[in-house]
Amino acid sequence: MVDRKDIGSWLGGPDTSGISKYPGERLGLPESGAGSMARAGRRILAICIDWGLCYLIAHLLLNGNSTGILGIFVLEQILLVGTLGYSIGHRIAGIHVTRLDGGPAGPLAAVVRTLLLALVIPVAVVDADHRGLHDKAMNTKLVRM
Repeated sequence: MVDRKDIGSWLGGPDTSGISKYPGERLGLPESGAGSMARAGRRILAICIDWGLCYLIAHLLLNGNSTGILGIFVLEQILLVGTLGYSIGHRIAGIHVTRLDGGPAGPLAAVVRTLLLALVIPVAVVDADHRGLHDKAMNTKLVRM
């Protein structure tokens, strides 16, 4: 039989005591400012800038070949994220890629992240900390500079 106690817990909603208050809290990152998780707006801005630059380069060098655009994008991401920790778009948006421990992502992480990024779907699936499957696969995070 349903009693008042059952209805009261239902009206109170689910237990939210273990849920993070902001993205990155579970990783020990600040809520805002330098070192905080990069939010969707900065991520979208960065990829639009990168894709636009790759499109421009492919248009000038390869007559706009769509495979060439993707190839240039993959090359840019692997080289720049693997060496500097950020692409041109990341730099303009004020974000960069690091490992969970704060160290540089490195070349292997850049290759795997970029190949998954090119597949699009792993990027669209994110957790509460705004980390896509491409970040989770290589234990990386995209944080503000």
